[in-house]
Amino acid sequence: MNEQAIAQTAAPAAPTQGSTAGTLIGFAPLLMIMVLFYFLMIRPQNQEKKKREEMLTGIQRGDKVLTRGGIYGTVADIKEQVLVLKINENSKIEVERSYVDTVQKQG
Repeated sequence: MNEQAIAQTAAPAAPTQGSTAGTLIGFAPLLMIMVLFYFLMIRPQNQEKKKREEMLTGIQRGDKVLTRGGIYGTVADIKEQVLVLKINENSKIEVERSYVDTVQKQG
């Protein structure tokens, strides 16, 4: 083989006008997967997080709560991020607000 023949076979093909459309079509499935992932995973998780934050900020005295550790109690006092829970007539404990799992409003 001569040098011209080798240079011609090794040279990349010149881009055509249709190659940009082909590239966009190639990315379409990936884009669809990303959109689907957002609506099935990220968005519901963000909504659940927002709902939980609203629940935690809405805690008031007298609400009955269940902690992540399985302790039932009634909110006796609130100190910024710490809740004082009354477990029975003689026992009170302090629990960080983020460890509350469920809240049952009074009344």
